[in-house]
Amino acid sequence: MPTVKILGSLAGTEPFEGRHHTSVVLTEQNAHYFLDAGENCARSAHLGGVDLLHVRAIFLSHTHYDHIGGLVGLLWNIRKLSHVKGKGPVAPTLPIFIPDPEAFEAIRTLLSYTEGGFWDGLKFKILPQKPSVGLCYEDENIRVFATPTTHLPQRPDGDARAFSYRIECHDHTIVYSGDLGTIDDLAAPVGEGCDLLMVETGHHAVQTVCDFTDAHAVGELLLYHHGREILYGKPSVEKAISEANTPVILAEDGMTLER
Repeated sequence: MPTVKILGSLAGTEPFEGRHHTSVVLTEQNAHYFLDAGENCARSAHLGGVDLLHVRAIFLSHTHYDHIGGLVGLLWNIRKLSHVKGKGPVAPTLPIFIPDPEAFEAIRTLLSYTEGGFWDGLKFKILPQKPSVGLCYEDENIRVFATPTTHLPQRPDGDARAFSYRIECHDHTIVYSGDLGTIDDLAAPVGEGCDLLMVETGHHAVQTVCDFTDAHAVGELLLYHHGREILYGKPSVEKAISEANTPVILAEDGMTLER
């Protein structure tokens, strides 16, 4: 069964005690898959028992800072651990699904200024690519389907710049919302249902999210990417959760869900 670990539960706000920007790691069969890479995600993962040399893929919903601000550190730490342990990652190629590949060129340049130029002697290949709509990744553990959201306007080439991801494991289906323009963006990735739906609350009221979930075949709802409604503990949050038909979990940094 997959494990979901919350590395960062915060939307793009100023710093809040005990919370970092958005990042989640999904583990299946000792393989790790990152969903977004907010600040300090590598540190939180490593100190939380995640073996970064077992990262198989990184899925970025979009390229806003609160979702990719930790990507440099994640790649740097994977390289550092490969040198410290004297072995490369278990997978020779690390795909990074990034809606704006141009952003990765800035990351590539920044990493080139670290010791050894970073890229020299790298024990694995980093492969940035735009997510393809539909099935975008598959291995022996998971299948991942990308669906555009309306959180950002399209790229000049007409491709989407923000995505939700539907992850199908052996016996569990998880939908990761990314940031949404409208709650209706979830209709396609949720489809006929899922076991766990992870929805951002930085741009939508908790009541709106709960209403959507109750109208669809969702086993559990996990709220993450918290905005001020949750951060300040507004009464509307407790009311919406208590009245929801679907079980609701509020994400906290360091939380682990075993599904």
